[in-house]
Amino acid sequence: MAKTSPAAVSRTLARRLLREGSRANTQRDAAFRKVIRSIPKGKVATYGQVAAAAGYPLYHRAVARLLRTAPVGSLPWQRVIGAGGAIKLPYASGEEQRLRLRMEGVTFRGRNVDMAAHQHKFRTWELD
Repeated sequence: MAKTSPAAVSRTLARRLLREGSRANTQRDAAFRKVIRSIPKGKVATYGQVAAAAGYPLYHRAVARLLRTAPVGSLPWQRVIGAGGAIKLPYASGEEQRLRLRMEGVTFRGRNVDMAAHQHKFRTWELD
């Protein structure tokens, strides 16, 4: 029997996560929505933190997909940012996110959100 290398297993897992994350999943998306709605004004969380708090670590791309396809006004999308505080949206969308965050009192260090001051700490036991 042929042995499977760790690298091959990693590639297979990565492909599966990409495939599953690109599709809507009612239960997973509901968990993401609940977590996103729990982020208070003036605080932010990364895509990865939202996914992990919802119980789906490694599904940060699924969080991005949900936010991209959610009806306008249904989620506080501006509070979800990239790792390290980066605004990941391009052009006018990124400027709108920056403006919305500033209106909520979020401060920036250069182009990134000041994560030390504004990162939301999830207490998952409070999400139920």
